[in-house]
Amino acid sequence: GLVIDGKTLEHVLHDSLQNIFLELTEKCRAVVCCQATPLQKSVLVKLVRSKLKAMTLAVGDGANDVSMIQVADTGVGILGQEGMQAVMASDFAISQFRHLRKLLLVHGHWCYTRLTNMVLYYFYKNVTYVNLLFWYQFFCGFSGTSMTDYWILILFNLLFTSVPPIIYGVLDKDVSAEILMQLPQLYSV
Repeated sequence: GLVIDGKTLEHVLHDSLQNIFLELTEKCRAVVCCQATPLQKSVLVKLVRSKLKAMTLAVGDGANDVSMIQVADTGVGILGQEGMQAVMASDFAISQFRHLRKLLLVHGHWCYTRLTNMVLYYFYKNVTYVNLLFWYQFFCGFSGTSMTDYWILILFNLLFTSVPPIIYGVLDKDVSAEILMQLPQLYSV
């Protein structure tokens, strides 16, 4: 990992040293900036996002972290002694820093698998319905006649668009939380 303070970060963020700094950060697993100004934090996250094309996660607990949290792909606010500003600006909120591991490894894994499966579900649901409409047009001589009543279409979309994601989102857990915490390698899948 790399730990850098605000004064050093100020020099590094100039155009002449940016590329060297980015090469160094690519070799690190984590970069921690301490005693940096809010502007320096947000500029650093923007730099990493734009030049390295990397996904960024910003974690903060105070008002001075708000700009960094908003610039990052995913922002996590920690409910701290400095107030609620970071929590209000973040995508996710946790009460203590130690909960970050569970947020990423367990809930991040579950969310990813649920989203990928739901994208496939919506794709096949729509393909099935459009395929049905296509073949119905052969039956009615391509007259443009509606195959279903308006209310049946609403009921179809209500049942097959809202109910399965709710059930799937609540119940689907491909791997238990204990195993995900013990094997962080599963997150990379």
